Amino acid sequence: MTNIFNIIKDTTMTYEQKVMSLARAAEETLNVLNISEMAQKYREEGIICDLNEGNAPYRPRYIVPDYERFITNGSEFLGIKPPKDIWEAVNSLLILYKHVPSITSFPVYIGNIDTLLDRFIEDEDEAYKAIKLFLTHIDRTITDSFCHANIGPKDTKAGRLILKAERELQNAIPNVTIKYSDETSNEFAIEAINTALVTAKPSFANHKMFSDDLGENYAIVSCYNGLNIAGGSYTLVRLNLAGLSKTAKDENDFIENKLPEAVKVMAGYMDKRVKFLIEESGFFESSFLVRENLVEKDNFTAMFGMFGLAECVNHFINSDIKEDRFGHSERANELGLRIIQKLEEEVNKHEAPYCNASNNRYVLHAQVGIDTDEGISPGCRIPIGEEPEIHQHLIQSAKFHKYFPSGIGDIFNFDSMAKKNPEYILDIIKGAFKEEMRYFSLYSTDCDVIRITGYLVKRSEIEKLQKGEQVLQDTVAFGMGAVNNNNVLERKIRKDV
Repeated sequence: MTNIFNIIKDTTMTYEQKVMSLARAAEETLNVLNISEMAQKYREEGIICDLNEGNAPYRPRYIVPDYERFITNGSEFLGIKPPKDIWEAVNSLLILYKHVPSITSFPVYIGNIDTLLDRFIEDEDEAYKAIKLFLTHIDRTITDSFCHANIGPKDTKAGRLILKAERELQNAIPNVTIKYSDETSNEFAIEAINTALVTAKPSFANHKMFSDDLGENYAIVSCYNGLNIAGGSYTLVRLNLAGLSKTAKDENDFIENKLPEAVKVMAGYMDKRVKFLIEESGFFESSFLVRENLVEKDNFTAMFGMFGLAECVNHFINSDIKEDRFGHSERANELGLRIIQKLEEEVNKHEAPYCNASNNRYVLHAQVGIDTDEGISPGCRIPIGEEPEIHQHLIQSAKFHKYFPSGIGDIFNFDSMAKKNPEYILDIIKGAFKEEMRYFSLYSTDCDVIRITGYLVKRSEIEKLQKGEQVLQDTVAFGMGAVNNNNVLERKIRKDV
């Protein structure tokens, strides 16, 4: 009751933020999953974290609608006919977005928006106006930075207009990823880099890697999660490798005993969440998204997340000398790979209920971290402040990316002078993808929009919240926490241009 009263009285929250916080507080009063004692113990110790999904899952964490089907067929439930021009297209999509749930109550995926809109472009000036209003509407109404759009891999008129509009608007929402492949023109990629150096988006996804793992019909959603279109992920629970390492006698005890035990416990906890959602919540029986085949249960999986690999490795290395630590020494990097290989092996032993999209297995995900992760690095990333030179960083990082089909990524902060030489950055991205890096994010030192971990926030909005002022987007609070606890503004500046 105290928590609810505090939410009601909080003057830094908007009305919408209070409503969602009160709904979460109500859900937290339930206890319906009957989880094991060991799972509860790990949760209390912070070794297992469900990322605030709630005690009674009543919708999948991430929903990835088939917007192409919607544009083609319209929606009987919403009373929308297939659009005939650019204005009808953006209007129809904006209506549907209001009805796509997720863990945040906002859509985490809004489509491959360039291919959705390109067919409707006749007059480019009119289309640009429509696209700018479309993107502005999204930023002001989907007030959550986990909202994600895709473009590419092909160069389109709509894609170029979207990039131009993003440079002009400099909004934090939506996040954007370009699916980059050999069929992406250099000109289109340079346009994307020029935009990212102004507004921290788009990131670059290795289209070949994602297609090989998930098939062509995939999307990048939320932070950088690769999931099937017309499906999604029931849940994302994460394992704190840094915390777990402190329970082991040594690295061999960790790899042979503690890690397998923790995987078994966490997978069992995930089973409980998935089964309640499918068997008791009624979501798939009641949602019009299912009735109209915009999502299908067979296209869903669930994500086995992890974070804190660097701190886990460094715990066993037990050295304060940077050259000995994760990201630098051969021994530390090899230990990191051993841990991830064992993690993959143990996760793949478990038969996951209702995860038809991934052959009834949970998929590994390098989770980007949350605002309260003080001193623990996201996924497999090298800690901020210890980053090596960029060529070494790329080679080290890429070795881990093949193990995470549902998402892993690294972030590179370039000096603003890089804007004079975007071709240099494109060469870096091409080289990184040849090394089988899955996902590459960039921004420049003078961006107002910055990449926190996998999501975007404006520096200026963080400053407002620090002064006790209201801000429109609830993820600004997460960004402020990450700035305070994880030093995200201290990333190594890349100047080699």
